[in-house]
Amino acid sequence: MKVLVTGAGGFIGTVLLQLLQQAGQVGSQPITALAALDRQLPPLPGTVERIEGELQDAQVQARIASFAADVCFHLAALPGGAAEADPALSRRVNLDATLDLFASLVAERAASARPPVVVYASTIAVYGTPLSDPVTPVTPTRPALIYGAHKRACEILLADATRRGQLDGRSLRLPGIVARPRVASGLVSAFMSELMHALAAGEAVTLPVGPQATAWWMSAQRCAENLLHAATMDPALDTDGHSERTWAMPVLRLSMLQMVETLSALYGVDGRTLVRYARQEQVEAVFGRYPVLDDAIARRLGLRDDGSAEELVRRALFPFSCASRTSSFVA
Repeated sequence: MKVLVTGAGGFIGTVLLQLLQQAGQVGSQPITALAALDRQLPPLPGTVERIEGELQDAQVQARIASFAADVCFHLAALPGGAAEADPALSRRVNLDATLDLFASLVAERAASARPPVVVYASTIAVYGTPLSDPVTPVTPTRPALIYGAHKRACEILLADATRRGQLDGRSLRLPGIVARPRVASGLVSAFMSELMHALAAGEAVTLPVGPQATAWWMSAQRCAENLLHAATMDPALDTDGHSERTWAMPVLRLSMLQMVETLSALYGVDGRTLVRYARQEQVEAVFGRYPVLDDAIARRLGLRDDGSAEELVRRALFPFSCASRTSSFVA
């Protein structure tokens, strides 16, 4: 099986690439070739094919077509805040380049070949704000940001390509993924990761939301595991008949205060002293009022959350710390 990861140099892509190398297979199928695509890539094992450049570049598209992936994990994107600041760039990266990728994946495949599986990293931003309570599989999508609008458009077009037998699409709507590195990311929700890093280091931190602000949380490790599982899960288990093949991943719904208390207990710090709340209504309205999520169908498909706040922190700050598997990946 040949596997391609776009956005492989990013936060989630790096973790997914590591997971693929550790597992050495997708489902029961051994990985025979693994390719990583991004504008810039860190040093990678020689068994991983590097594809550096813009996704919309003709040379990159040609390499994607010639690689002929059986499974593609599409994570490359311009994040929310940066997309909102530059709508034209968001269109080029989040919409046009994604459609170019879909075309490249089918460009050189025989008509009789099995369509490539595409696991698309979408976003809960497709729901817009305010969110209905609860959010269910039939909750209308009303994106409030261009990032969510472009992601929603790609969900629809991937579902259409699946209907026509060109691709085998599975779109997962990602929640807040933590703990992102302490560098500028263009994400307004980065304060969720900063809270973890700061209290783990015993440092003070200021949050733009109040202590009761509630969010949906997931570690990058669990996110990567869900993406990998999505490549082989059986969409037919969605017996409610959601033909678009879009699923919000199961989440932990936790308040800032719950996270502060969990981190304080784990790291022996006084979070109530270290954490300052400078509530910004616009930020809290988007990132601090998440309702209950009806994720029963996603769980039926085998997707999971992190289990507990303590496990979320462990997986977020020390991914794969307990992993003991040896990679069976061969070139």
